[in-house]
Amino acid sequence: MYKLRATILKDIQILLRDRVGLIFMFAMPILLVLVITAIQSSTFELVNKNKLSLLVCNKDTGSLGGELVKAIDKIGMFRLMAVQKDQSDKMITDRMHAKDAMLAIIIPESFSSKTTARAKNTADKALHSFGLEGDSLQASPGSVDPLTLYYHPILQEPYRLSVKGALSSALQLVESKQVLRILYFSINEKEMPDSTEKEMLNNQVTITEIPLSMDGLKRMPNASQHNVPAWTIFAMFFIVISLSGSIVREKLSGSFIRLKTLPTRYGLVIASKQITYLCVTLIQAAIIFGIGVWVFPFIGLPALDLPADISGLIIISLLCGCCAVSYAICIGVFARTQEQANGFGAASIVILAAIGGLMVPAFAMPGSFSTIIKLSPLHWCLEAYYGLFLEGGKLKDILMNIIPLLAITVLLQLIIIWGLKRKRLI
Repeated sequence: MYKLRATILKDIQILLRDRVGLIFMFAMPILLVLVITAIQSSTFELVNKNKLSLLVCNKDTGSLGGELVKAIDKIGMFRLMAVQKDQSDKMITDRMHAKDAMLAIIIPESFSSKTTARAKNTADKALHSFGLEGDSLQASPGSVDPLTLYYHPILQEPYRLSVKGALSSALQLVESKQVLRILYFSINEKEMPDSTEKEMLNNQVTITEIPLSMDGLKRMPNASQHNVPAWTIFAMFFIVISLSGSIVREKLSGSFIRLKTLPTRYGLVIASKQITYLCVTLIQAAIIFGIGVWVFPFIGLPALDLPADISGLIIISLLCGCCAVSYAICIGVFARTQEQANGFGAASIVILAAIGGLMVPAFAMPGSFSTIIKLSPLHWCLEAYYGLFLEGGKLKDILMNIIPLLAITVLLQLIIIWGLKRKRLI
């Protein structure tokens, strides 16, 4: 016991002198959590707060163009910026190049006339199908001239598709209103009252959103619930920089050979490193979770809600830490130089994080990645945390995620023992 305590104290002193390693283990993950959570929180609140700037050039000579502009404004997703009718397309695109706006829409001159003609044709068909009198059916009025939507290339495809869907909804609303007006006038021979129009258009089925949960509670996940667990795992596994480098330095400095002359075994040294760095991973988790709970609200970010099963959270953090330590030691045992350990360790963690779902959600990956994803220990760590944070589960509910994580950890430990025996260190 005395030897183990002395070895742990030695590892702590070495760790405290490794300033670069401490930065990678604590400062970098905290910065990542703050920055990425802020960005994703801003993305989630795009509709309510951070609206996209939209240049609107209404060249329409009728009233429907103005209605379309009002419908777009009611969406709440855009900050509208009016553009004079006489401005050319080039003048509008020049303003976009100057980053005045990310989007621009041009409503053509014939929008009202052609939309009305098409709505009238649709209403006449409906009246004839009901056996009611209407104007004689005419040839199709043709399609309405398309609206022109300019978007800046830096606007990513998901945002562009969301914008297109929102504009299509506004356009559909304007067309539906016009059809209803024509039908009402044809039947009642008077204009449709505003109250009737609002009642007919707003009388739609609402959608109740219910997030899936294991405990039956309706909790709405936020950016903190997604990001804090993910980047806590990333921080845990990034101890590979310090831990693997420490093992390689001891091999190169001859410490292994000197240990053979002492009444101890190198297995004790490995056990010491595992205990020391396991404590480091738990401290990392405590700090990052603490920031999410107490610091996030002060900087305008949604607070992290800890799961009800705190004991399950501690056990999962302990298992994730064991897996991270095992992986780091495995890299250190087989690396021949510190450059190999640092380079391969850092690159492999980034790759495992990417395929494990920390950077891109697993459900968004190609089907061919379904098997590769399961090989990443970070994936099982993330699934276990998500089961607690997002689904409100308890430890017994996430056993199917814990078992693969334990299997990977045991496999890494066996590889460590095999590598140490192969190098005649134990």
